[in-house]
Amino acid sequence: MTESQLESEPAAAAEIFGDRIDLARRFTASLAAEGELRGLIGPLELPRLWTRHVLNSAIAAPLFHGSVADVGSGAGLPGLVLAIARPDVEWTLIEPMERRVIWLNEQVESLELPNVRVMRARAEDVGLEFDVVTARAVSALRTLVPITAPLVKDGGELIFLKGHNVDAEITAAQKVLKKHKVTDVSVDVLGEGVLTETTRVFRARVR
Repeated sequence: MTESQLESEPAAAAEIFGDRIDLARRFTASLAAEGELRGLIGPLELPRLWTRHVLNSAIAAPLFHGSVADVGSGAGLPGLVLAIARPDVEWTLIEPMERRVIWLNEQVESLELPNVRVMRARAEDVGLEFDVVTARAVSALRTLVPITAPLVKDGGELIFLKGHNVDAEITAAQKVLKKHKVTDVSVDVLGEGVLTETTRVFRARVR
């Protein structure tokens, strides 16, 4: 990585992270330095690392509460970023791949995040329940809901960071949503007027 490759920190970063901005900077620098080498991010992501990935995740931080599971945490997007922004929330990062679990544990230790635990597991094998389950860039709703809804406490939430096709995903997943008792479905658009790229968030209750 060269300094010219890594995207400059957007002005919105300090506003979003507040007094946690130094931790966000450290995590972003580590991901920029090691992410491609360790297979966590692609070679084209450095020029948009802050905008497309870190702030895209962090803008959703106010939505979370209680205990949260991040399914398929990968490089720590969104789980580690959200844990930095919300130290008052208990985060469980669920990731099946060993090399990614090693990375996540290294970051938790380096950043001294007592509100985070890392589990090497598939979502189907976790056997725990949480107030909220989240995921980002894992799969379409029709395959994501069946592995995440069972992890949500009765009345808890699914909060997924999705792309522009989220409305089409919802339409395609109607049978799955009904089967898993997923209700009150909505899509929030976050970051308008703050970020150069807004974040679309799928939200729903599991009852």
